[in-house]
Amino acid sequence: MSAHADLRAQLDTLTTEAFRQDLAEIDRLSTLDIARTMNAEDATVPAAVAAQLPHIAAAIDAIAVRMARGGRLVYAGAGTAGRMGVLDASECPPTFNTDPADVVGLIAGGPSAMVKSVEGAEDSPELAAADLTALGIGPDDTVIGISASGRTPYAIGAVAFARTRGALTVGLSCNAGSALAAAAEHGIEVVVGPELLTGSTRLKAGTAQKLVLNLISTITMIRLGKTYGNLMVDMRSSNEKLRARARRIVALATGAPDAEIEAALAATDGEVKNAVLVILGGVDGPKAAELLAASHGHLRAALTEAR
Repeated sequence: MSAHADLRAQLDTLTTEAFRQDLAEIDRLSTLDIARTMNAEDATVPAAVAAQLPHIAAAIDAIAVRMARGGRLVYAGAGTAGRMGVLDASECPPTFNTDPADVVGLIAGGPSAMVKSVEGAEDSPELAAADLTALGIGPDDTVIGISASGRTPYAIGAVAFARTRGALTVGLSCNAGSALAAAAEHGIEVVVGPELLTGSTRLKAGTAQKLVLNLISTITMIRLGKTYGNLMVDMRSSNEKLRARARRIVALATGAPDAEIEAALAATDGEVKNAVLVILGGVDGPKAAELLAASHGHLRAALTEAR
């Protein structure tokens, strides 16, 4: 059997590649009916994610332990899956004030693959190993391989190499019994079923990946003390809109008047979490910084010490 025939045989077994006979004439429907059909398909994705929540939660708890020790979270994927990882990683610094090196997105073929396909990159487990070697992956790090099919060599290669370096590994796919989940310590298989357009895994599979990565990064950051309740007290105020949001967050957390909020932010170099501690804990800026350092950034623990 030729390489192409072998790959086609593999694809024939994947749910994400299955042909929907009931949608074979979707192009003959009205635009509104196509939109309704597609929207109904998308509505099934959260239930598929919900079925995997115990596995997702177990992975998050393991990730948080390692990140609390200074480890990094690394996403690795090709095509849409890789782009989802890069997107989630890039949103962590402004949302949680993480260092860009703390959460990293690797896409097969490098940064240019974000906007243009890089031929053959997804077929190379060696490329994944080289990318992770460049990062110096170690035991406190986590590598999450992402692949809708669960068979992408780059994603599997990333997980396999990470395990040889003692890193925690997670395999996120959208097919049951995937090679990627089997290769990882934590397998997450969100089975969303056949796509509206046969094999177009940027659709339901991509949506599922986005939802799972939202869960992983957000809840990990909550576990690390990057929030206070549901407030982003570690957010980075890098523009006027975010500076206004920072003041609103301090107001919501403390109920303090504007003048007190401005004074607290001035005393803490604009750090939202520190400003909240200044107001609620009745401490000055340096003491707030000291208490937060001692509590490893957990505001509730710092408040307990301040009171």
